[in-house]
Amino acid sequence: MTRAEAHRRTGNSAGEARRSRILHAALLEFAENGYRGSALAAIAARAELTQTGLLHHFPSKQHLLIAVLELRDTLDAARFGLLEDSEQSGTERLRALVGLVEHNARVPGLVQLFTVISAESVTPGHPAQSWTVDRYRRLRAGLADGLRQAAASGEFRSDLDADALAERVFAMMDGLQLQWLLDPARVDMPGLFRDFVEDLLDHLRPADQQ
Repeated sequence: MTRAEAHRRTGNSAGEARRSRILHAALLEFAENGYRGSALAAIAARAELTQTGLLHHFPSKQHLLIAVLELRDTLDAARFGLLEDSEQSGTERLRALVGLVEHNARVPGLVQLFTVISAESVTPGHPAQSWTVDRYRRLRAGLADGLRQAAASGEFRSDLDADALAERVFAMMDGLQLQWLLDPARVDMPGLFRDFVEDLLDHLRPADQQ
């Protein structure tokens, strides 16, 4: 390796480390203060950078927001075994989503951020629209594939409609999330979703196992 190549590699590693630091700082700031209440200067301070240094990696607050949303999904997928190549059974996949909802109940700032951005992204030209559409497609497809595998293995009923079930699951998650944000004292988001998943698992169990 030449000296120039080594210098470039070192520079790239340092840049990736700064980018990661910014994203984790922004994740904390958005979780605590929401998108509108978070200033780039505060995020830069958390990341121990100048605001100019932050803008070198993320040219706008909107660019940073989308990167943070992607990071949140990546962390959640790793934390709860929801990666695309996951070897979880169908039951484990659904119960992992229960764990995710329980986790979300402990980070209301991030949940609020995601809900607001998802709602705003339905408007034409919103910077997060493509990301939101692609995200839902990936989530639905991933869960539907897991449900189909569970049906093929005999874990779940063979006549299940995997695509429709995946849509129902995420509709329930998002609907409960919105109600919980509006009235957290009266809406037990984790408990209600847990009951929904257990009822669904009873429904999906093959007839000879009921």
